[in-house]
Amino acid sequence: MGIFAKIAAGEIPSYKCAANDEFYAFLDINPMVKGHTLVIPRREVDYIFDMEDDEIARFQVFAKKVAMAIKAAFPCVKVGEAVLGLEVPHAHIHLVPMQSEKDMNFSAPKLKLSDEEFAAIAAKILAEYEKIAG
Repeated sequence: MGIFAKIAAGEIPSYKCAANDEFYAFLDINPMVKGHTLVIPRREVDYIFDMEDDEIARFQVFAKKVAMAIKAAFPCVKVGEAVLGLEVPHAHIHLVPMQSEKDMNFSAPKLKLSDEEFAAIAAKILAEYEKIAG
């Protein structure tokens, strides 16, 4: 079982932002900006485009709700979405609150946040997600 599957199963701690039976969202531990969130399928699949059509559609709808929660928790111009997928062999979407395109620079230095800051950020996003998801 890979690291993201272990995170989704609760075997490795994470800062949960949203979850349902199929998908899980948690804070990136090396964020570019506050609110940088990863969205993953619970099912282990390496490449996002290996997902079945109906599954990838549900994945994007889940990610949309998480993005709406991020935008509510961290007012921004837009929430950017990126699918890179080379660093961890598990399909995932990066959701990043953006004030400008420079906020999506994956080569830029990452933020250093305390456990308390991560927990507070995740709690804000989760509270907004629960309002949206019902």
